[in-house]
Amino acid sequence: MEFIDNHENLLFWSTLVSIISVIASILLIPWIVTKIPADYFTHPKRQKLLWGDQPKIVRFIFILLKNIIGVMLVLGGIALLFLPGQGILTILIGLLIMDFPYKYKFEIWIIKHTFLLNSINKLRSKAKKRPLVI
Repeated sequence: MEFIDNHENLLFWSTLVSIISVIASILLIPWIVTKIPADYFTHPKRQKLLWGDQPKIVRFIFILLKNIIGVMLVLGGIALLFLPGQGILTILIGLLIMDFPYKYKFEIWIIKHTFLLNSINKLRSKAKKRPLVI
């Protein structure tokens, strides 16, 4: 009880962050999953980026911001492994946001797990989207 009394503010903020991350994951994950094209994982190499025709500085800033957000999510996910919250899911989302070598192969390796693919395709069917093709 002494720990709770001494760290009341920290416990309040960690609980608030946990609640926000749960609500955000419940709302954002189905939306993100339905935005993936059905044939996204059938290509041998990554498809052309949507912002590929933008000036180099715009692409650089966008990729930099994506990577900063991804690193923040990974670090927050690591913290959530020890605090109340969805740590593993937050780490996974952070990794998928970031750009790094062999990321596309890593995404394919993850999506090939039957349980995950079935879960994603169930969400996509509820949104009246075609299932992902591997």
